[in-house]
Amino acid sequence: MTSEKKTPRPNKLSVIVFSGAFDKVHYALAMASAAQAINIPATLFFTMNAIRALQSDRNGNPGWHDLKPADDLSPAHADAQFAVRGVATFDELLNACRDLGVKFMVCEMGLRAIELSRDDLREDLDFTEGGLVTFYQDAHKHGSMVFV
Repeated sequence: MTSEKKTPRPNKLSVIVFSGAFDKVHYALAMASAAQAINIPATLFFTMNAIRALQSDRNGNPGWHDLKPADDLSPAHADAQFAVRGVATFDELLNACRDLGVKFMVCEMGLRAIELSRDDLREDLDFTEGGLVTFYQDAHKHGSMVFV
């Protein structure tokens, strides 16, 4: 019998969500909600075009509909296919992250770069605004950092 060495779980998951692609932001939400569900604190740091996933227009339409398409499918169409296949939808994952206590951070520089302000973002999520220094201070030395 061979003994396998187990890699210890990280103490925290810190995810930089940079991509404006629907499937990548969707997966970042899946990673964070899964980590939080097993008591690994998670932080999502949204920057650049990924911030659009948190946007809400004046009519209440979700900004994630304007993310880059996945596999030639609009984000709304891809999300509808996920629902049919029993895969968590974008809103289900976003709400799971919120309800499980995932920390949402929004990059101040990213907001300015894409000409948005805090007022352009969803009201149902609590955000910490900051930059990379704020994000790094939130991370844990025994945690995992992922760039999406």
